Amino acid sequence: MILLRSLLFNVAFILWTAFMCVGLLWMLLLPRDQMMAVVRWYLRTIAWMERTFLGLHYEVRGRENLPAKGSYILAAKHQSAWETMKLHAILGDPAVILKRELTWIPTWGWYAKKSHMIAIDRGKRGKAIASLIRNSKPVVAEGRPIVIFPQGTRVAPGTYRNYRVGVGVLYDELKLPIVPMALNAGLYWPRRSFLKKPGTIVVEILPPIPPGLPRAEMMQELETRLEEATDRLVTAAGGPPTVRPQPEPMGAMASTPS
Repeated sequence: MILLRSLLFNVAFILWTAFMCVGLLWMLLLPRDQMMAVVRWYLRTIAWMERTFLGLHYEVRGRENLPAKGSYILAAKHQSAWETMKLHAILGDPAVILKRELTWIPTWGWYAKKSHMIAIDRGKRGKAIASLIRNSKPVVAEGRPIVIFPQGTRVAPGTYRNYRVGVGVLYDELKLPIVPMALNAGLYWPRRSFLKKPGTIVVEILPPIPPGLPRAEMMQELETRLEEATDRLVTAAGGPPTVRPQPEPMGAMASTPS
């Protein structure tokens, strides 16, 4: 049954998305806010397909933790493509940080540029950081939330990956609160998997981390809170907990034969 439902959904998703990308190219001539209204409608149709073909639903907890006005940084766990299609439903008009190469994809990249996403050059670390800050400042001026995946890529439930420096740099430079967002989407929409499972994905928005903390303290607080909340959601749905590497005891040295 899961195989059949996944087949129906994947075919419908691909055909509908291809039609929307090509058939609605005229939207690129519209003002950005009008184009984004159509994009949000498209994303609602995908959510309808998920419910109808897959039996896949979702709930969002902790919306009250989102700042009522002004820009902020949302640091989200990234387990699958699913959450990238729900950010506009949850946040309204976010600017998602993505690698510049994605904006080169025909049609899709044109929409990403028109949406005013934050593209970064990941070729060299210094250039990446500079482009991250430079392209984020106009978003702050617009009062829009900035979405960053602090581990830099999709990470399967139960798998550990270090948090990258970009989120710390944004925090230091932009002087904004960071809102952690935990989820368990990878249990139902696994990375690079044809099969999607029925159930209810849970997204949990945690209380903000205020601006002004030392970067190292903020990074530790973010990782601890986000990993603990994600593990709680994942294990409650029957998934594996994340096993984090244990730090080496201070002063420990491997002995070598003489």
